[in-house]
Amino acid sequence: MGSLAVFPSSAEAEGLSRLGVVCSQEPRRSEHQQCPRSALQVLGMTGVLSGYVCVVTGASRGIGKGIALQLSEAGATVYITGRNKETLQQAAHEVESRGGKCISVVCDSSEDDDIKALFEKVRREQKGRLDILVNNAYSGVETIVSTYTKPFWECPVSMWDNLNNAGLRGHYQCSVYAARMMVEARRGLIVVISSIGGLRYLFNVPYGIGKAACDRMAADCAVELKKHNVKYISLWPGAVLTETIKEKMASGDTSSSEAEMLTSIIKFGESPELSGKCIVSLATDPNLMNYSGKVLMNFDLARRYGIQDVNGRPITNYTSLRFVLSTVPSLAWLARFIPGFICIPKWVLTLSASKF
Repeated sequence: MGSLAVFPSSAEAEGLSRLGVVCSQEPRRSEHQQCPRSALQVLGMTGVLSGYVCVVTGASRGIGKGIALQLSEAGATVYITGRNKETLQQAAHEVESRGGKCISVVCDSSEDDDIKALFEKVRREQKGRLDILVNNAYSGVETIVSTYTKPFWECPVSMWDNLNNAGLRGHYQCSVYAARMMVEARRGLIVVISSIGGLRYLFNVPYGIGKAACDRMAADCAVELKKHNVKYISLWPGAVLTETIKEKMASGDTSSSEAEMLTSIIKFGESPELSGKCIVSLATDPNLMNYSGKVLMNFDLARRYGIQDVNGRPITNYTSLRFVLSTVPSLAWLARFIPGFICIPKWVLTLSASKF
């Protein structure tokens, strides 16, 4: 059905500029370049996550950094990981400026020893406390771009590892170490950043398998963690306006189709911090266990918790019938006649991906 919305994760969103993924919505107000300091920070008050210890993997840029910024603004101590020491330290400085404490740890999420050392460090420095883990690291963008039009049998088998080593196996390993600490404390939240690629074909075969596995990992881990009061969810962001998208647009080095897509994301895309706002709200929800094991979408959480993006713009509802019609050229004219509150039920999305 045309170019129905995709939900890329942090590093994946940064590859959109070369993938031709289109996002559309009604016009919004112009975006602010900087998010203002939190009112709590200005008033010298503690945040809702004061005392919390968090780990966000793949947080040098994009959604990962946006999540870390919001966790810090809520008062948490945040460990961020990445492979590049310089960009990681720059991100840590920005995160800490929001009011919390940030510790940068060079960690390759495809390396077992790096992951083990990360959680040993957290356990040692925080006396065994870990409240939130966000599995966000991803290293497959270049592979997605270079193989975008090729069927799986024409691609090297190594593509599987390029996409799913850090972005699936690494997530599982991080979850194991985090769960050990959380189960001991009988509290905690684990989030894996996934996408609609786990529901329908997107980009390539290993990508979809990896995202479907992330969603299933959240569901199955939640079953075993429930009796220990530890929650696990899969979070689907929408199209995200990352640093790479901005840089690509500013460079002027784009094809006409790329420019059209970039313009749509710049006008309508989520900020990288929206996912962080959603996670802060989830972490402070006394009924969070009701959602453990489920796939949650940013636009649903924004409506549930009354969240607005950092620039004050409304968030695209990708299940809105108006939005879906707007992505189908032959039906786009109908979109303006459909009220925005009419949405495609979740069971329809599930049925569309049924394997039976």
